[in-house]
Amino acid sequence: MAHMPARKRKNESVEGFLPDSAWRQRLRRSLLAWFARHARDLPWRRSRDPYRVWVSEIMLQQTQVATVEPYFERFVERFPDVASLAAAREDVVLRLWEGLGYYRRARQLHAAAKKIVAEYGRVFPRDFDAVLDLPGVGRYTAGAVCSIAYDDRKPILEANSIRVLSRLSGYRDDPLGSRGQEYLWELAELILPRKDVGRFNQAVMELGSKVCLPKSPQCEKCPVVRLCAAYDQGLQEKVPLPKRRTKYEDVHEAAVVVASDGKVLIRQCGPEERWAGLWDFPRLAIDGKNGTSIDLQLTDGVRRLTGCEIELGGKLTTLRHGVTRFRITLDCYQATLTNGASKKRSATQRWLSLKSLEDVPLSVTGRKIHRFLLG
Repeated sequence: MAHMPARKRKNESVEGFLPDSAWRQRLRRSLLAWFARHARDLPWRRSRDPYRVWVSEIMLQQTQVATVEPYFERFVERFPDVASLAAAREDVVLRLWEGLGYYRRARQLHAAAKKIVAEYGRVFPRDFDAVLDLPGVGRYTAGAVCSIAYDDRKPILEANSIRVLSRLSGYRDDPLGSRGQEYLWELAELILPRKDVGRFNQAVMELGSKVCLPKSPQCEKCPVVRLCAAYDQGLQEKVPLPKRRTKYEDVHEAAVVVASDGKVLIRQCGPEERWAGLWDFPRLAIDGKNGTSIDLQLTDGVRRLTGCEIELGGKLTTLRHGVTRFRITLDCYQATLTNGASKKRSATQRWLSLKSLEDVPLSVTGRKIHRFLLG
């Protein structure tokens, strides 16, 4: 049976508990010993360089480890330090990030590198508040960087650790609500050791990633199962409280590949568009209820969007993909330019050969269309 600590909260059956020192000591000892044997050999764990830790933590936000690994290695090979990242053009940074998603992370990473160069003499800041003040850095990321790189006694809380701590404490309320977050941050700080803080924080996340899984947790392999309130109560499949299901909205769009003299037209997505800062073929929403033909919607839409007069050709392919709460059906059409005067390069529009598109950061579907055109 799990050892139940003495410090209770108002409603322990729902809100969990705050552990006593004996429980905390057993947790730290068991988790650190387990991590020493089972930690994955990940590229960002081979150094405590705060720059590398920071890059990895930004990349790992809402992204699986297996997806991040090759991106991380390519990124730090191209930009081995904060100064090289700060000096890079944004389109080069975005091209290396292409396919990783959530591109705002890349732009904020770039902006933060420039801030470090300008304000901290190219040296990654040591102070927690200074790290927290960097663009794109929240409490979790600042805590992760400072604990892993500097062994500062700073807690972390992300998807894996939320699940682990919710189960260990038997927290049955919403872990993402304000009360849940307040409690779990308090718990995450309370259980920290005095040293090896970074390794302990990583051990908690590793446990959630490898053993304390969202579905069918492998409790028989857990090094701290005897400390787990959810397991003791047979609630490991019900804790934490599941997220509300996302309601998806179906969207119909079209991308138009406008060609002229062996080149195609691309445009840079604006700040309020889905892939802000990336390049894409002219893309338009399709309204099937307004009585206007799709051909007219596309020719008028491309004119408004780019200033180009086109003759629409046939459909090339259809792509289906999801972005946040949208399920998108994207029909791709070919078209030819009919007014040569509009074939001018601008800051947000380019005419490029298919070969040249390899060097341009495209949206995910933009790259798929590019690959389709290459055959």
